[in-house]
Amino acid sequence: MLQIIDVDFNDPEHGRQVLAMLNEYASGPMGGNTPLPAHAQANLIAELARRPTAHALLARVGGQAAGVAIYLEGFSTFACRPPLNLHDLAVAPAFQGQGVGKQLLAALEDRARRMGCCKITLEVLEGNAVAQGLYRKLGFEGYALDDATGRAMFWQKKLAA
Repeated sequence: MLQIIDVDFNDPEHGRQVLAMLNEYASGPMGGNTPLPAHAQANLIAELARRPTAHALLARVGGQAAGVAIYLEGFSTFACRPPLNLHDLAVAPAFQGQGVGKQLLAALEDRARRMGCCKITLEVLEGNAVAQGLYRKLGFEGYALDDATGRAMFWQKKLAA
């Protein structure tokens, strides 16, 4: 039976399961085919625990990690309410196609509503058709403030460590 729990980053077992899920995701094609860097593996859970706006949900089956959703609370100046950003969503290969991602997203939406969030944001790779299909099915879509200014884009500038 699938159980979705709120992660306590100070609980060593929760931390171990979250880190294992993220490392498995990073090692796959949608995560770049490379395990998490050593620095992230050694420090990620403690760093998440230090941040009061960082949260996670863990899907487990029989105590085994089946999926994870890491999300961050932000603040929208236009809405004057927090948006919730889904930073990572991963389902273990053994549990894919069984509704784990859908249930994690439903639990995430529940948390967002309880937090008074104005929206849930996420990013998805162009080549990740499976995730895009799930997101669209659950009501996610790209957005534009006005057709004349075009659709929003996700950009980045990496900074040296």
